[in-house]
Amino acid sequence: MPTWDSEKLAQLQQQSGNIRNICILAHVDHGKTTLADALIASNGIISSRMAGKLRYMDSREDEQLRGITMKSSAISLYYKENEKEHLINLIDSPGHVDFSTEVSTAVRLCDGAVVVVDVVEGVCPQTQVVLRQAWLEDIKPVLVLNKIDRLVLELKLTPLEAYLHLQQILEQVNAVTGNLYVSHVLEREANERTETSSTPTAHADGQVYDWSTELNDIDDSNLYFSPDQGNVIFASAYDGWGFSLDHFAEMYTNKLGISSKVLKKTLWGDFYLNSKLKRIQKGAQAKGKRPLFVQFILENMWSVYEDIYFRRDKEKMEKIVKFLGLKISARDTRHNDSRVQLQAVMGQWLPLSKAVLSMVANELPSPLDVSEQRIEKLMCTGGRRFDSLPAESQKLKNDFKQSCCNSDAPVIVYISKMFVVSSDSLPKNKQRPLTSEEIQERRESARQRHAERMARAETENGNTQPSKTEDIVPCEEVNSEEPEEKDVFVAFARVFSGIIKKGQELLVLGPKHDPRKVMDETLATENEKYISRFKVGELYLLMGRELEAMDEVPAGNVLGISGLEEHVLKSATVSSTPMCPAFTSMPFAAAPIVRVAVEPTHPAEMHLLVQGLKLLNQADPCVETLVQETGEHVIIAAGEVHLERCLDDLKKRFAKIKINVSPPIIPFRETIINPPKIDMVNEVIDDVNQIQIQTRLLDDLQEESLEILKDGTVKITTPMSFCTLAVKALPLPERITELLEENTELIRILEQLSTSKLAGKVDKNLNLETLEKLKELKLKFEAGFKEAGKRWRGCIDQIWSFGPKQCGPNILINKVSNYQRPSVWFGLDSSDNTEKLRDFDNSIINGFQLATLAGPLCEEPMMGLCFIVSEWTVEGSTTPATSQFSSKDSQGTDVNFKSDCIENKTSNEVPKSGTILKNEENEATSPIEGSILCTLQDSGLNYGRLSGQIISAMKDACRTAYQVKPQRLMAAMYTCNIQATAEVLGRMYGVLSKRNGRVLKEEMREGSAVFDITAVLPVAESFGFAEEIRKKTSGQASPQLFFSNWEVVRGDPFWVPSTEEELLHFGEKADSDNQARVYMNSVRKRKGLYVEEKIVEHAEKQRTLTRNK
Repeated sequence: MPTWDSEKLAQLQQQSGNIRNICILAHVDHGKTTLADALIASNGIISSRMAGKLRYMDSREDEQLRGITMKSSAISLYYKENEKEHLINLIDSPGHVDFSTEVSTAVRLCDGAVVVVDVVEGVCPQTQVVLRQAWLEDIKPVLVLNKIDRLVLELKLTPLEAYLHLQQILEQVNAVTGNLYVSHVLEREANERTETSSTPTAHADGQVYDWSTELNDIDDSNLYFSPDQGNVIFASAYDGWGFSLDHFAEMYTNKLGISSKVLKKTLWGDFYLNSKLKRIQKGAQAKGKRPLFVQFILENMWSVYEDIYFRRDKEKMEKIVKFLGLKISARDTRHNDSRVQLQAVMGQWLPLSKAVLSMVANELPSPLDVSEQRIEKLMCTGGRRFDSLPAESQKLKNDFKQSCCNSDAPVIVYISKMFVVSSDSLPKNKQRPLTSEEIQERRESARQRHAERMARAETENGNTQPSKTEDIVPCEEVNSEEPEEKDVFVAFARVFSGIIKKGQELLVLGPKHDPRKVMDETLATENEKYISRFKVGELYLLMGRELEAMDEVPAGNVLGISGLEEHVLKSATVSSTPMCPAFTSMPFAAAPIVRVAVEPTHPAEMHLLVQGLKLLNQADPCVETLVQETGEHVIIAAGEVHLERCLDDLKKRFAKIKINVSPPIIPFRETIINPPKIDMVNEVIDDVNQIQIQTRLLDDLQEESLEILKDGTVKITTPMSFCTLAVKALPLPERITELLEENTELIRILEQLSTSKLAGKVDKNLNLETLEKLKELKLKFEAGFKEAGKRWRGCIDQIWSFGPKQCGPNILINKVSNYQRPSVWFGLDSSDNTEKLRDFDNSIINGFQLATLAGPLCEEPMMGLCFIVSEWTVEGSTTPATSQFSSKDSQGTDVNFKSDCIENKTSNEVPKSGTILKNEENEATSPIEGSILCTLQDSGLNYGRLSGQIISAMKDACRTAYQVKPQRLMAAMYTCNIQATAEVLGRMYGVLSKRNGRVLKEEMREGSAVFDITAVLPVAESFGFAEEIRKKTSGQASPQLFFSNWEVVRGDPFWVPSTEEELLHFGEKADSDNQARVYMNSVRKRKGLYVEEKIVEHAEKQRTLTRNK
């Protein structure tokens, strides 16, 4: 039976100082859910015998079948220590890389984290990811070194070997934490020095600044994990035991006559006991002595395993039980399984739940201890400064910090995700046991109905026996039809300030909500569309698989809220005041990349599919659903396992229809490379062959309006020859492409800055850190271009735009003579001067954006390209004409200016060259501009039509310039971490090579026979990879896949043998697989594009031997 009731937990919720909001983070299969079971068993919710087997927090059927956690779920636990009661809000999170988004939703609501590490597998990729997520959210972690029993049972290590192994694991974890800390300190110090000096890397005397001095000046002693600090637990969650150094320090204090404080500091480390002097001394390793941790802890535990598990010595077990003062049930004593006996002894001697909950209560912060840095980070969205917020918004910081539980305090709640529960699991719909009074009432009513039936039967038939039909009628009335089971959305949230009450009216603040606009009457109406009102429905205390109804929940607690399905899509900020800013978005470790198209088996059920996709998108924080231009309904998931779960939910829970699923839609990118020096048979390409190939290519691309020069420059004119463009394509340096990929958000902010400044609006609310990051990014670009060579000199100040979507990995360069257009870095200039742009400037940018969004190979986005505009002339001027910056409407499109020449369509008079035209506002325009506008009028064109022609011409020029160069496809690549034994390495390599993967690194794990293999695998070849590798290796190899980078696919997709060597090697057919062409044709087929292939080629007649006889 549970050791608590809902009233008790409601009382504890009022005491913010005794609340701990924690989450369990780890790599997959490191023991998170088993540890959670042990903690839940301490509250009597489940039996301690079922801990580790029941997997209570895994409520989904597929979670139980696969044995992995797929969602984050919360439960509230009661813990009492030294007469002090604590409320532990525990969130169990997934460890599989496909569900790392669920980890982000859990970390945002917590103040501390319990990081679990398998001591045999050590620090795995997902361990590093969760440590980084905890660091980014500024929450304090503690460490549990789990599965120590495997050191005894599997690796057969001695106590001293186990101690050295544990030291190495601890060093690995601290190394990850140290790297995060060092990068944070260096970034912070760089920003601080940049504020005070324009040259942060040098002193006035010219000496180079030493960054290491800043690290030496900062105390980081409390940052790392160390058993003597009380933030490390040694455990075996499966066997149900765990301990900290405090337990053994108190145990040996009386026996050794040494204070517990001294023992806590010396039980871990290079200390040993001098038996003669009865003193603890340092230098155990140098003197060949056993460390205290080995002598007093590990040797005793090893002896327990030896006597109970291996030898099954019952006499020894009885002595151990008697010496430790334990009470083992007769059932456990007589049990045939020695593992059960071991678990009974170790679980009572060193209870895991007590060790972990004690560490959580003493080491992790309460909601009252939240740092100011975290509060400001949550409240400042889009790189804004905290001091740029209104004064009323800044006052909310104190309510955050104090976790105000007053009814007068503003209510601030953050919703990290929406999840679905069946209506039957809601507290109001649950069947509860009847009381004795209710049973008596039902019995009396049943007797009355029976008496009425008997009386009615006697009056009608004169018979004391009622008819069968009369018996059935009341039963039908009682057993009325039950409503169909319905799913209900519940918000997974935490209260940061105030008290949220049932029936209360609150505001849902969208991500674009800006409290500064609330104060401005002119912008208040614009901001209202980002705010919606709702009435709080039911409030729930989350208890794993159960929900407990609550009337109100104070600050500092995790809860569930109903009634928000019409207002919140995935996450949101809820508040009672519009002055509260929307919280920053959560950092996600894995982006969705795997796509499939779905359609209903029966077309009449399309509306059910659309509704089901909408519900799926709302219920999963990572999945994305969209409708492509082709009309296909697409689901985008983080990986294969995640995709299977989404499709299963769609079929069984949300749409409840049969669906057809397409093969995975794999994303590709299109790029170009420098002309290759060797051909497909590794022969040097001579100039004659290169000229022949180039000539054949140019002949295929030539059109009337196109002119292709020898250097690859493409000159194109608009249909009526009003505008001429010259564009050239070059591959970007690798370093520049990497910077563009890594800094998408910064580039988006940079484009917004430059656009707003060109429009005459200067945004002064960006925080200093974001501005410094932008300046640092510019320096990195300068260094990257400088390393690339003379060709790229000066390009940093000639960047016209980024694309696609104005933040992609492609660059447009302006090298038009006499047109000094301001670059994208113009927004970083502190001056208030607005520069002039040429008319139709936006048309050139739009054409570039369209070209990079869909390349000519298979309509996939381009990547790593630089388009250089070297010429841009408009008829009527021999030099590039400039005019005042043309204003733009709210959608960013050009607003057509009007002139007397264009307005007066009936007039046939054409002003002479040099005539000054005037617009409606009587502002004089240039003579060149006037001549251009009048020429447009005479030809029947208007300003907008020419703008469209320039967009189309720019797009065609970019595509043709791309096709002139050697074209290549880029494939998305997974990094694959595999753990396998030596016996199955050959079979594992066979599966990798079959799927075009390659091994990058292979290391043998120290102290074991397991190899750690790091490989790369194309995403296109990854489907079914995990299942196949497990089958081939009989389950002895387990891969983990996560997205790594984009990589150029080897080979030209249009290659055909041309040289004598190639014809000799590949033959005239060249029918061997060209992987790039296979990928390209598969995408073109899916998109309905033309595919050049022949059904039958070089057919030969075949005859069987039997017919020859």
